[in-house]
Amino acid sequence: MDRIDLKNLTLPELTELLTGLGEKKFRAAQLYDWMHKKQACSIAEMTNLPEALRKRLSEQFDYTVLTKVVELVSEIDGTRKYLFRLPDGNVIESVRMEYHHGISVCISSQVGCRMGCSFCASTIGGLVRNLSAAEMLEQIYSIERLGGEKISNVVVMGSGEPLDNFDNLVRFVGMLSSEDGRNLSHRNITVSTCGLADRLKELADLDLGINPAVSLHAPNDEMRRKLMPVAKRYSMKELMEAVDYYIEKTGRRMTFEYSLIRDQNDTNACARELITLLKGRNCLVNLIPVNPVKERGFERPAGPNVQTFQKKLEKAGINVTIRREMGSDINAACGQLRRHYEEEAKG
Repeated sequence: MDRIDLKNLTLPELTELLTGLGEKKFRAAQLYDWMHKKQACSIAEMTNLPEALRKRLSEQFDYTVLTKVVELVSEIDGTRKYLFRLPDGNVIESVRMEYHHGISVCISSQVGCRMGCSFCASTIGGLVRNLSAAEMLEQIYSIERLGGEKISNVVVMGSGEPLDNFDNLVRFVGMLSSEDGRNLSHRNITVSTCGLADRLKELADLDLGINPAVSLHAPNDEMRRKLMPVAKRYSMKELMEAVDYYIEKTGRRMTFEYSLIRDQNDTNACARELITLLKGRNCLVNLIPVNPVKERGFERPAGPNVQTFQKKLEKAGINVTIRREMGSDINAACGQLRRHYEEEAKG
């Protein structure tokens, strides 16, 4: 039987656990405060808990803390990329980025990924396992401890498909935004999906108040199936129905991530199709010149082509941004650092 991870429990669950051990209810609040506000690295640090209780908790329960394996710092923009080791020995990536509006972190939701997107390094090697809510939270806490600063925005857009880890994702969002813990506003949390339409509808029904993003990357079914195997399961029609459902149910604007790949999805014809697909929807298109991955062979468009694509969409009344490239000198794109580390470990 798996041991319970204390950091994975909500305050009501923790209260039930501790009272079941014969402890007073207020001990749960103290423990929760140490884990999620003070971000203690060990139970031993929790000095207002009785020594006997600390010993018992340490012996009977797990307490997830990540170990920093690698930290890369961009000389261009200060972006920091981390490789963290999980308690079971697996490694995951997280990225810290500075913007004018504050500090954002991009975290992973899985070890590896099974979605198979052809332009992404995260999916090479497939899915190892899901991350727990505690392991997602701890990426944020670890970066805050390392930098001595508070994070203002969290993006679940690192390695893995968040909606493929649905229950742990929902628990993570609830705990991250809880007033009893880190208390980050829902509006400062973004969750991206490659297009699991049924799960997107489930997320809409929960109406968590978070910012949704869909990795689109193509304007039609044929092209999307070549880039993203998930499109073989969910057609563009099904995906857009789920998107419309989300927008109507929550009132939130949908962001569409669109990685521009030279001579594939960056043509004038693709821009026209994308306009037809999205026109009239409450959405934003975030254009991303693709990150080159040596195993994939894709190239980013020439600079002027990105702006040309943007202007065509804007002329049609669609809101467009071009993602600011961050950490290009440290391979900050999803999956690249983990894959490089594992290749070196194999010798």
